Amino acid sequence: MLIDWHVHINDPKYMGPPYWPHPVPMTMEHALAAHALAGLDRTVISNAVHYLRFLETTKEVVAALESSNRHLAKCRDLHPDKFVAMATCVPGGGDECLKELERAVRQDDARAVIINSSHHGHYPDEDAAKPFFKLATDLDIPVFIHPGDATTPAMADYRLASSVGRPADNCLSLARLIVRGIFEQFPTLKLVGSHLGGGICDVIGRMNYAYEHLEFSVFLGPYEPMLIKHPPSHYLKMMYLDSACYWAPAAACALKSVGEDNFLFATDSPPMVPLKMQGLRMMSEIGMTPSQYEKVMGGNAARLLKLN
Repeated sequence: MLIDWHVHINDPKYMGPPYWPHPVPMTMEHALAAHALAGLDRTVISNAVHYLRFLETTKEVVAALESSNRHLAKCRDLHPDKFVAMATCVPGGGDECLKELERAVRQDDARAVIINSSHHGHYPDEDAAKPFFKLATDLDIPVFIHPGDATTPAMADYRLASSVGRPADNCLSLARLIVRGIFEQFPTLKLVGSHLGGGICDVIGRMNYAYEHLEFSVFLGPYEPMLIKHPPSHYLKMMYLDSACYWAPAAACALKSVGEDNFLFATDSPPMVPLKMQGLRMMSEIGMTPSQYEKVMGGNAARLLKLN
């Protein structure tokens, strides 16, 4: 089974200005065209809802979440042989956000939930997000962490906000979850990092020495409160990572870092449909055995989404 874990369909209510400068190619039609182009068995559809940063009140946020969740469920219902739907949530958004997530899972059969790596400067390791992770583990659904908005003046040129800034925010979010003990608190959590975790495999050795060599705190800074019992790489191997990166050496590193049972084929296409085949071709260039290929290209996702 060939399953693309990472495909976006936007809610039409939030498709254009002021949420996006121009309408973006994240429609059901684009997703279906890309699905056919790659010969997929299943496309996992999600809405990364970057536009949540424009919404200030809880009422506005919950309305946007519900609208998106219902729209993706409708797309799935129109094409149940092709689509699997994810819900969207704000981890620290409060009880109303959690109620909407539970509704989307129990009523709309959402099989996973996507969250932004940060929202209005808040990260999912904060105490306010603990009820979210408890609910996700109680519902037994994967939590997919996707970059939010991470634009600074230095990233305004050359699309650096998209290519560098947002993955970096994803890496920071995952790193904070590790050192703040998310897997100590929720050992059954199924946590999936998008875009190879934003480079977390490249920095995990540095995270290890920051944990192991506490005697150098004078110039490295404090490491407290201590919330983990093992080096950060131990917890990295408890995560899943998706392959959306388009650079075979990096994908091979991620596969080796988390293992064949915790790596997921993904293209992040749409929105950029030409990346679909590029992402698919890359997977034949990272040296997988036939058994590894079967797991990574669909078997692992099918297990996480309970499609078997």
